[in-house]
Amino acid sequence: MMRDHITFIYGDGLKILQEHMYNPHAVFFLDPPYTAAGKKAGSRLYTHSEINHEALFAIASNLKGDFLMTYNDADEIRALASSYHFDWQLIPMKNTHHAKMTELLISPNLDWLRT
Repeated sequence: MMRDHITFIYGDGLKILQEHMYNPHAVFFLDPPYTAAGKKAGSRLYTHSEINHEALFAIASNLKGDFLMTYNDADEIRALASSYHFDWQLIPMKNTHHAKMTELLISPNLDWLRT
């Protein structure tokens, strides 16, 4: 029922976010390469893995629409989320080798997750 309302865009994610920043009806799922705090998974998995994590958080803080972001659990990311007054929650996940790990969900408000 929702497929006509979802668009996947190939391109520079930061640029796309800026192009749609003022659209209150746009909702974003942000899953950047996990390269913050020395994490190597993003570098191994993606050709274009370099990202300015601070810039992503700055842009996200100005989005008029909602967003949900996933990130590796790192003190650096928790600090960025806190400095931009985002809500964050650890969630369980499995990596490609089925090892149990945790990652962060980040959003302006995650109350829906805790109910």
